[in-house]
Amino acid sequence: MHIEEIYKANGKLVYKYLLCLSHNESIAEELTQETFYIAMKKINSFQGKCKVSVWLCQIAKFLWYGYLKKLKQTINIDTIENIANEVSIEEIIIGNEEKEEMFKNMMKLDNNSKAVMYLRVRGELSFKEIGIILNKSENWAKNIFYRGKNKLKEEIVYEED
Repeated sequence: MHIEEIYKANGKLVYKYLLCLSHNESIAEELTQETFYIAMKKINSFQGKCKVSVWLCQIAKFLWYGYLKKLKQTINIDTIENIANEVSIEEIIIGNEEKEEMFKNMMKLDNNSKAVMYLRVRGELSFKEIGIILNKSENWAKNIFYRGKNKLKEEIVYEED
């Protein structure tokens, strides 16, 4: 299989995965390009023990971690001020209070539910894409998502009582 075919089949999935992690289109695009560059260099070492998409998402995840590590080393007060100037504090607080509560409750779920819920809600990935990334079936991803959603509903009802 040539890298062009691999890109056509998996490029959108890798991009969506990185967008889910980074929440930034330009970072996701850059890391997607790097992912396929590394894949091109390492294609001969791919042993086929997993799907190509899983292998690519693993490369993407390691690139994301490397990006975060580099970012952590270079962040400064100017960067923080620039981010703060883009959106008002009020907009951030109002827009994120409900999301924050939902994500807090999601963190109480088991690891599989957290992963599926996060990729579905935050990454807006399809169940098929989630299944591919986690090396599971589409139906598995659907079941885990709906179980997690029901647990979150129970948590909200419990908190309101």
